[in-house]
Amino acid sequence: MMWEDLLGAIALVMVIEGIMPALTPRIFRKTLRTMSEMNDRFLRVWGLLLMVLGAFLLYTIKS
Repeated sequence: MMWEDLLGAIALVMVIEGIMPALTPRIFRKTLRTMSEMNDRFLRVWGLLLMVLGAFLLYTIKS
């Protein structure tokens, strides 16, 4: 059961991650270029905040 949930979550991430490059490749490229110019600390903090928010949402949904 746990492996099915994990694989389902990974599949869902892949679908969501593929939406922007499939629909708007030019904007996707511009976004990646912009992100590559951001400093590491900003990206690290932003990533950490998204992970915490995601974990909180998952906990809230599952409980």
